[in-house]
Amino acid sequence: MWTWIGKGGALMYPIIFCSILAFAIFIERFYYLYKAKIVMDKFMVEVLNVLRRNRIMEALDMCDKVQSPMARILKAGIIKHDRTRSELRETIKDTAIHEVPVLEKNLSVLATIVHITPLLGLLGTVIGMVRTFQVIQEKSQALQPVNPGDLAGGIWQALLATAAGLCVAVPAYVAYNYLASRVDSFVSDMEKNAIDLVNVFTQRETITK
Repeated sequence: MWTWIGKGGALMYPIIFCSILAFAIFIERFYYLYKAKIVMDKFMVEVLNVLRRNRIMEALDMCDKVQSPMARILKAGIIKHDRTRSELRETIKDTAIHEVPVLEKNLSVLATIVHITPLLGLLGTVIGMVRTFQVIQEKSQALQPVNPGDLAGGIWQALLATAAGLCVAVPAYVAYNYLASRVDSFVSDMEKNAIDLVNVFTQRETITK
């Protein structure tokens, strides 16, 4: 492997760095979203049960103890539980807008890796071809015959750089789309949970009246 990396030229190293970074981002985001989903499902059941018993302060304490986007959204809604339904929905919506970037953390970096690694591979290809034609020129000026061995180094560099760039970009693209779909699903669940919260307060006000 190290022989191939050496033959691929200096641009193989940033490509390898991009692959390591992409893998780290995927693992971190996958674990974060997986854990957040489990916490959200369990937390929503507990908070809604507390709110149905009209224990507002207890619900707020539960939100403070859980560090998650859903907890912060619920807390914003619970604080303004005495407002109208439209005001409550607007408050939750505004809070959710600020929480979505937390879920999308580092996805832009992963998207950047998807785009730049093929370009790095292409740059390596260009450099390899330049190297090949440079050998041809030097041999021609010295009136020496050009054999395949003289050109192999540049061609190796050209092909390996392109292959390495694509080998990183393709799985990174799949990982990005997967994580983006998980974020969209998470946001959809948050919207449903926010509606459940609004309904709890609306039903409580109806019973009170």
